[in-house]
Amino acid sequence: MSTRHVLVPIDGSAGAWTALDHAIETFERGRVTTLTVVDPVAELSEDASPGDAQRRTQGGDLDRAAALGERARERIADTGGDEFEHDHEVMIGRPARAIVDYATDHDVDHVVVGSHGRTGLSRILLGSVAETVSRRSPVTVTIVR
Repeated sequence: MSTRHVLVPIDGSAGAWTALDHAIETFERGRVTTLTVVDPVAELSEDASPGDAQRRTQGGDLDRAAALGERARERIADTGGDEFEHDHEVMIGRPARAIVDYATDHDVDHVVVGSHGRTGLSRILLGSVAETVSRRSPVTVTIVR
């Protein structure tokens, strides 16, 4: 299958790497954009100040996001993805919204997203980024487990 521009959100989870592997194996050539979304309010305690969220996006989270992009580049090269142009983007915001916004604004043809495989109460409480992206995306979404 040939696609011009595939978006693969990566957060360092096993599901995200599986999604990247799937994209490389499934699509013959083209452009792969890996996207890491830094959510400045994720994992902050209820008594955190607005400055706490800002400090997170200025420090280690952005460094970690850049490192994930480098790992993705290496993984694509290691799996024989020589026919792919790769770029890595970092956005700050809520993950599902950022993924959909990126796909909308950057001429993406297909999104391949990993699923964390949550079920039941944890899925209801935490939400499902993959499910939200699949419902709101302007392009086809493949969810990989």
